[in-house]
Amino acid sequence: MQTPLFHREAYLRKLRPFYHSDLIKVITGIRRCGKSCLMLSVMEELRRSGIPKEAIVYINLDKKGFKNIHRPDQLEAAIDARMPKNAGFVYLFVDEIQNVKDFEPVINAYREEGNVSVFVTGSNSYLLGGELATKLTGRYIEFDLFPLSFREWLDMRALFGKTAMADKRTAFTEYIRFGGFPKTLEFENTDAREAYIESVVSQILQKDVRRRFKIHSRPVFDKVRMYLVNNFGAQVSLSNLEKEFRQQRLPVTQRTLRRYLDILEKARILYPCPRFDLKSRKSLRGGEKYYLADTGIYFAENADGRINYGPVLENLVFVHLKGEGFRVSVGRIGNLECDFIARRGEEYYYIQVAMTIAERETEEREYASFASIRDNYPKYLLTLDPLLQKRDGVRHCNLLDFLDGSVQLHP
Repeated sequence: MQTPLFHREAYLRKLRPFYHSDLIKVITGIRRCGKSCLMLSVMEELRRSGIPKEAIVYINLDKKGFKNIHRPDQLEAAIDARMPKNAGFVYLFVDEIQNVKDFEPVINAYREEGNVSVFVTGSNSYLLGGELATKLTGRYIEFDLFPLSFREWLDMRALFGKTAMADKRTAFTEYIRFGGFPKTLEFENTDAREAYIESVVSQILQKDVRRRFKIHSRPVFDKVRMYLVNNFGAQVSLSNLEKEFRQQRLPVTQRTLRRYLDILEKARILYPCPRFDLKSRKSLRGGEKYYLADTGIYFAENADGRINYGPVLENLVFVHLKGEGFRVSVGRIGNLECDFIARRGEEYYYIQVAMTIAERETEEREYASFASIRDNYPKYLLTLDPLLQKRDGVRHCNLLDFLDGSVQLHP
């Protein structure tokens, strides 16, 4: 039985203005987050809009019949063999483009034809490693895809005919634990879900990291990786990391640490969240926070299944905001911190995230950051509290309502 195609509207909305553009559409994201399905959704929308079937050319370089294509001339021959004659405008889709070394001139040549709209997906360590940016400067636009958001996860469960959860909180706990990799929804067994996520991480390390980058000491890299995964949501200082590993009798230089961080970013395991000083209105160097592409990565690789709600909730809000197209940073106000500053176009939002403000001390701490902000952009406090506070013009919202789309940021 064929798995139904799940349409991810948040990403399709970003792509639609470029369907007929001569810019190369590059879909990136951590492995198994749904890039191929998003591409298939675009193809389906084009067909429904009246585009002839023969004007849509699709090549998946991981599939039988194409997996032996590794050279640019082979790729060009495969595309030419499927290009329709006298079809007018053509839509070309190439999945897993990193399988072909030096693919850029070939893809750009079709873009130069003027009557071809090109879409590609591929491994991020290759696409974002410098080659694409150098060879296709100004000729492509990137769309970064994350695993399923909480709202998408609920909708995809329904599409698959899964039994409804007892309540939203029960669903949320499961979502935290197993994350949003789409294929996990095919498994009912907990061990199977964890094994699948572990296999995804293993594929990333093998195909996106070790084949692309020279790592002289794999044990050292793995220890650094696990430390960063286990401490997601924490501020990262290279000097402090160096001291930490030296105390563990693991001498590693700041230069090596910076390189390992860069590799994990390129593989889309970790995402940096830069700091922004609200007083000087300038970005701050160093001390970024790093969040996981998916919380399931943490729980699949750790024996301790307890949920530390502080960093977990921050991680979910960060990924949700990025998926919605916001630029996200951490706000610094003197000695205080605003969890997130979200910007999209001319819109700015200040966001604090906490499990609860039931205790007065916690409430005062969360509101203190807002009190130090002098402009009039909207301020949101997101918690799991069922009873909401009205105070100081801050919009206190239930976090689950925010993540499932019931509450949205607005000016």
